Amino acid sequence: MSENTTHTEDDYEKICYICRRPESKAGKMIQMPNNICICSDCMQKTFDSFTNSGMSYDDMLKMSNMPNGFGGMGFDNMNMDIPNKQKIKKKKTEEERQAEHIDLRNIPAPHEIKHMLDDYVIGQDYAKKVMSVAVYNHYKRVATNTMDDIEIEKSNMLMIGPTGSGKTYLVKTLAKLLQVPLAIADATSLTEAGYIGDDIESVVSKLLAAADNDVEKAEHGIIFIDEIDKIAKKKETRSRDVSGESVQQGMLKLLEGSDVEVPVGATSKNAMVPLVTVNTRNILFICGGAFPDLENIIKERLNEQSSIGFAADLKDKYDNDPELLRKVTLEDLRNFGMIPEFLGRLPIVFSLEALTKDKLVQIMKEPKNAILKQYQKLLELDEVKLEFDDSALGAIADLALEKKTGARALRSIIEEYMLDIMYEIPKDNNIGMVTITGDYIRKTGGPQIQMRGMATPAIEAK
Repeated sequence: MSENTTHTEDDYEKICYICRRPESKAGKMIQMPNNICICSDCMQKTFDSFTNSGMSYDDMLKMSNMPNGFGGMGFDNMNMDIPNKQKIKKKKTEEERQAEHIDLRNIPAPHEIKHMLDDYVIGQDYAKKVMSVAVYNHYKRVATNTMDDIEIEKSNMLMIGPTGSGKTYLVKTLAKLLQVPLAIADATSLTEAGYIGDDIESVVSKLLAAADNDVEKAEHGIIFIDEIDKIAKKKETRSRDVSGESVQQGMLKLLEGSDVEVPVGATSKNAMVPLVTVNTRNILFICGGAFPDLENIIKERLNEQSSIGFAADLKDKYDNDPELLRKVTLEDLRNFGMIPEFLGRLPIVFSLEALTKDKLVQIMKEPKNAILKQYQKLLELDEVKLEFDDSALGAIADLALEKKTGARALRSIIEEYMLDIMYEIPKDNNIGMVTITGDYIRKTGGPQIQMRGMATPAIEAK
């Protein structure tokens, strides 16, 4: 995905017009007029059906030479027009695979991966450290390809953290830095096979699309399944749990590694979509979720352990513990509703911290693509300098904490206060600088406007 290459028709497999199987599955194709390809099996079935109907070979030849061909379905009226999103890349030869083989020396070391993440993600040092080591070990496993008797197991991850703490952003940044295909799926839409909703295997279809339908590239990619806590086992349900425990059961083979037949260019299998086999053995799965009420399960377990005897702790000891999620165990996750077999295939479990006021201020101004830098760039195009004083940043962080949606709240708050400024600034070409103050955020004053070469009173807050 790191290189923009131009692909020709020779780079893609031929697909049978009738059964929609690619050449790698159906065998050598028979080329017909109008770029129509038919596999030998379908061609034989077609001839057999005409033969069984009592038609002689001479009659078939006569019909094929007619303008409309076989019963009005002549090749002149047929068109093999396959959308690009359904075309399947040809598999590479052994020499090409060796040339593109992952070199251990080219895999960034864990401290290098973490250093790259530090440029984009503020805080979450423990989570970044765990992910860096897990990803490094995973791609070492892919590179060695189990060259000896010791087979290295997969480093699938489960990340737990409150909403807006940066779970999805961490994975997106990681995939961008490593230049590998990434698919992000939402577990809330997944259902057991045969029910309305996305099939479990649709997450692999999304990864294949992200890899430009290159199966071999997709087999070294990353799949991030968000909202994984939403497929927890439902308590006291009398109907079939098709979007809970059943989805966990169906995902076991994907997480461990198996050959999966997935549709190309679609999320559901049907007769008009070609299928391709993808092996998930070297695909890194990262699952994430907010797991609401998990803190209560952890507190209940900790209180049971420390509430016996004369040295018993107070019941409210863990109520304000900011690192409570770090104390999570597999037993707590089982009590939440995750089945043991599913948790066993996610060996690396770690938590993300809730964002503090200081961290929110850092998020606004320090990352390479920080939101304040984005607005400064926008106004810079109008030759206007934009500044936020410390009191304004603190006031914005306080408002974000009140919303309890983490870093997601920052954008909506800043958008609200920047609306009038972004509307008024283009009216006056003499404005040279705008300073956002804490009073403006608290609606007790206005921003400071400085004209080119002189200062003017602040605009009244609207």
